[in-house]
Amino acid sequence: MLITKWLTAFGKYLLLMGRTFSRPERFRMFLKRYVTEMSQLGVDSIGIVLLISFFIGAVICIQIKLNVQSPWMPHWVSGYVTREIMLLEFSSSIMCLILSGKVGSNIASELGTMRVTQQIDALEIMGINSASYLILPKIAGLITIMPFLVIFSAAMGMVGAYATAYFAHIITPTDLTAGIQHSFNPWFMYMSILKSLFFAFIISSVASYFGYTVKGGSVNVGKASTDAVVSSSVLILFSDVFLTQLLS
Repeated sequence: MLITKWLTAFGKYLLLMGRTFSRPERFRMFLKRYVTEMSQLGVDSIGIVLLISFFIGAVICIQIKLNVQSPWMPHWVSGYVTREIMLLEFSSSIMCLILSGKVGSNIASELGTMRVTQQIDALEIMGINSASYLILPKIAGLITIMPFLVIFSAAMGMVGAYATAYFAHIITPTDLTAGIQHSFNPWFMYMSILKSLFFAFIISSVASYFGYTVKGGSVNVGKASTDAVVSSSVLILFSDVFLTQLLS
């Protein structure tokens, strides 16, 4: 019974995506909404991304220095591990999990409110493809801005590590710089960005599905928002395993 429910939901999701990725009726209107969604979903999230990344970078550097290093390890190991963790996992996977809570709930609650207040029905009556009009700009906007969030996150993590070097005196800035520069593989940055593009699509499309298909009243909007965050988080974790194996 549960598998049937999941398959039904997946079929409805595919049908909705089929309607979403149709050609916009008015490209100028789509472009305007695209810029707006890119600002609301991505630019407005820069603050929390920078704040969390700063402290995570600092904490990773401190933990590695105090709990992992030994007299047989080079002093630059803390910087090296901090860079690898930020690039390989945190700036893409963990940051997208955090954003699924902020961005995903925002999308689901917005579309859910439009559904229960019959605004989507009004668009359909006017002959507008509401799925393409409402959802496509959100997906395109988040996918566009996500690589920049990943780059900002990785850079701010390094700033947090340097803060521990200059102010907490956990590690010398010279050793930290040597670790950050040691055996740098540019592909890790590209891999992080590629993963974030998939995660951005998951967050925006899954949240849009749950919000767009809300039935009932305002209570169901809250439930749809919760389901959107949980489902997108689980899908990000599952896809992270396969993408890491595929891209490594």
